[in-house]
Amino acid sequence: MSAATSTAPSIGEYPSPVSPPYPATSKDLELRRAMTASARSAAFASADVVFEDEWLAVVDKPAGVYCDALLTSFPCSAVSGKHFLRLAENPATKPNLHLANRLDRDTSGLMVITKCNKVAGKLVKAFTDHKVKKTYLALCIGFPPAWEKIKICSGHGRSKHGAWRVYAMSDVGRSLPGGSVVRDMSTRFEVLGVNGKGQFREPYSLDTDDIEPITVQEKATDQTCGGDANSSVILVRAYPQSGRTHQIRLHCQYLGLPIRGDVKYGGVIEWDGVECEGHALHAESLSFVHPITGLPITLRSPLPPWAKDCISAME
Repeated sequence: MSAATSTAPSIGEYPSPVSPPYPATSKDLELRRAMTASARSAAFASADVVFEDEWLAVVDKPAGVYCDALLTSFPCSAVSGKHFLRLAENPATKPNLHLANRLDRDTSGLMVITKCNKVAGKLVKAFTDHKVKKTYLALCIGFPPAWEKIKICSGHGRSKHGAWRVYAMSDVGRSLPGGSVVRDMSTRFEVLGVNGKGQFREPYSLDTDDIEPITVQEKATDQTCGGDANSSVILVRAYPQSGRTHQIRLHCQYLGLPIRGDVKYGGVIEWDGVECEGHALHAESLSFVHPITGLPITLRSPLPPWAKDCISAME
């Protein structure tokens, strides 16, 4: 027997996730959404380019589009600025495009596209090392939380069926089925509005944040109300301190605030009598140091319609 075989945990020795599995109803709807996204054009207009120079571009990804599809339509369908005028004159100068960060298919907002390997390496490392500050907006359906601000720390990993799940913080580092391990993840949240009451304010500085974190050690209680008459519409801003797959969606689910339309993680499928096309999550802002110039860059994305409607109701 090999050393690897003798030390592999048995099924019963793997850590148990503390968040629920995907609901059975999510499979067919996810398939429909995936097919719609695959058939949808990823071409975008010049207005979708939030920032651009000769080394990188930051674009506003629409919801319902796979982020890899952006590379096939960028830059030829995007802008007519000076950098792409040079491309038109000499197609051999076409940049070597890379995605420095990724967004889920149904998440809209800011994505960074780099134009050479050197910049790609630097920015990917900046994201990996959590040097890039990010904020997201999420529209949640559930019971109003007792907190205005909160920080949640937990484990993250794939369960035996391949689904991403929340794990206890004490399980970080333990082996999972498939050979991966539980990794840590941390997110700060603040409530901006509940049922049209609140204030849309600027993101707060994490440098002055003294919030006592919640460390996840047990299964979540079922706090969701399934979109019934007691449901509240809650606009939250998320500040991810790590970059795990589906991190914000998982933490919203664990906190009893599933994102509207997020069928994988407890979100309502219909709202106001209309089926949700996707989950209401938006990559709102990015702040990072330019990998070549060394200058600080802070960018904001235009708000999606659902966020505009929610904010208008608070005014």
